[in-house]
Amino acid sequence: MINLKFNNKVSNSIFSFIPALLIIFSLILMWEFCVYIFDIEKWLLPSPSAIFLDFIKNPIVFLNHTYVTLIEILIGFILAIIVALVLASVIVMFKVVERSFYPFLIASQTIPIIVIAPLLLVWIGYGLLPKVIVVALISFFPIVVNTVDGMKSIDRDLLNLLRTMGANKWQIFVKIRVPTCLPFFFSGARVAVTVSVIGAVIGEWVGASEGLGYLMIRSKPLFLTERVFVAIFILSFIGISLFLLLLIIEKLSIPWANNKNNN
Repeated sequence: MINLKFNNKVSNSIFSFIPALLIIFSLILMWEFCVYIFDIEKWLLPSPSAIFLDFIKNPIVFLNHTYVTLIEILIGFILAIIVALVLASVIVMFKVVERSFYPFLIASQTIPIIVIAPLLLVWIGYGLLPKVIVVALISFFPIVVNTVDGMKSIDRDLLNLLRTMGANKWQIFVKIRVPTCLPFFFSGARVAVTVSVIGAVIGEWVGASEGLGYLMIRSKPLFLTERVFVAIFILSFIGISLFLLLLIIEKLSIPWANNKNNN
């Protein structure tokens, strides 16, 4: 029975994306048609077929660079989740921390990440770590903010009930704040995982010897525009795939929240 319900949910989710896929397919056809009709040079705007052929000719090159970028994204995103959850918990549990640290947390987001990335290269050097830190820095803020808001949006009547029954601060945190904040956490995580792709590319643009961002920088002065578009499409695919993966994890881990939204 559970498997049947899960299969129905998956089927409904797949069918819900059909209109978007049709729009994408139509845009690709229009793109191909316009390039052919107006005879646009490949270095200026390659056709979708030329982009696909370039990927087919060099699949190993693209896969190797994709692997590097994906590792940077995953490690940085996981690090962002860990830091964000710990920080959000401390902010909610201790009012002194919220009053003293939260304004600095917000102010930190006014500093462009493109300015921080070169400094990380100077301080840490080239390699995986600077890119991971850039991904974590650009990803953790939406998770922190949403998680803090979720932990604060608890049912006051339920909170008063637990206090009346003698529950301490830790018990209230575990039994009320954590379950309440989960939908907010996943909402922030979905935003964060999409911008984490941007963070990885920024880190590779500043300084790298491999990765999709590095491939784009190297291909641009050589007028290998179709290669740049292949990298863009792969990055988009990574971002969309990670977003959908988080959506599936959310539906499986907090079904009560999804049932409430559906009602």
